[in-house]
Amino acid sequence: MATPPAGTTEQIEAWFDDHGLPYFTGDRADTVEGWLSSKRIVAVIVLIVGVSVAAGFAVGAAWSDRGSLGTAVGVLVFLALLGLFAGRLLRMGTMLRWAVRRTFSSLGLMFPLLTRALPLLLLAVTFLFINAEVWQVAALMPRHVLWIAVAFFAAIAAVFLLVRLPEEVREVERDVVGPRVAECCAGTPAEDAARQVTAVPPDLPRFARANLVLVLLFNQAIQVLLLSLGLFAFFVVFGSLTIPDSTVEAWTGQPVSDLPSSLGRLVPVTNDLWQVSVFLSAFAGLYFTVYAVTDETYRSQFFAGVSTELEQAVAVNAVYVSLNRESS
Repeated sequence: MATPPAGTTEQIEAWFDDHGLPYFTGDRADTVEGWLSSKRIVAVIVLIVGVSVAAGFAVGAAWSDRGSLGTAVGVLVFLALLGLFAGRLLRMGTMLRWAVRRTFSSLGLMFPLLTRALPLLLLAVTFLFINAEVWQVAALMPRHVLWIAVAFFAAIAAVFLLVRLPEEVREVERDVVGPRVAECCAGTPAEDAARQVTAVPPDLPRFARANLVLVLLFNQAIQVLLLSLGLFAFFVVFGSLTIPDSTVEAWTGQPVSDLPSSLGRLVPVTNDLWQVSVFLSAFAGLYFTVYAVTDETYRSQFFAGVSTELEQAVAVNAVYVSLNRESS
């Protein structure tokens, strides 16, 4: 058997990092698993919660008439610290960067997928947008409650994705066997080694499988975010052109209010329109996520676009494990 080129293992590990797969490298996965399985993770979460609550109380005490501001600051601090922890120690920043690069490099492929859901989605949310009850709920909602509702929609969408995505990963694992390993390694640092080592695809370790699920989750989440932002802009423009303040006052029973001065200078719309637009665009994101999970045609088209990356990851991992096994 020919010897694989020197440095192949290091090149494969660099390829893993570049493709948002840090958990495919054994020592990194072991480090993350050690953190998550130890008592230190509990201490970190308690510290993050404590700092966030303290920041919220401090802001609330400084501006006693702006209780919602304290809540918002507490939530933002919590998300920032949790994101820093996940991005640095759990290396999720690597996965997110790959998902962002892939999404923006394939925008031309994304639009045909979105247009399958947009007609019914626009019909549903536009009907809600001109519904008085929706304005009574969303426009009069305290700002911190609005963001809690948005976070709730996002959490439900993530649950739907996390239920479905592991099945797609397992299906790819079952397909990459035998000669498919060398075929899928084409164009990767493992291409030459795949023809020289006995690459029997092992079952992916649980953290490697979780890594694939997470990059799929981030990829889909960015698509949903872009869709929601587009719909938010649509609602703001549509509402500004078609719904006068007198109609809003009739619907809500309250005078139309302005956005805070700092935000109002950037977005010259009423607070009522802003809140309704945020609420409905978040709801539309949840609707689109459920559609993406349940519609067979959309799923087949979406996963046709990422299946090559998944198959490459499974095949390159098989070669990587085989190289480490033969060198030990």
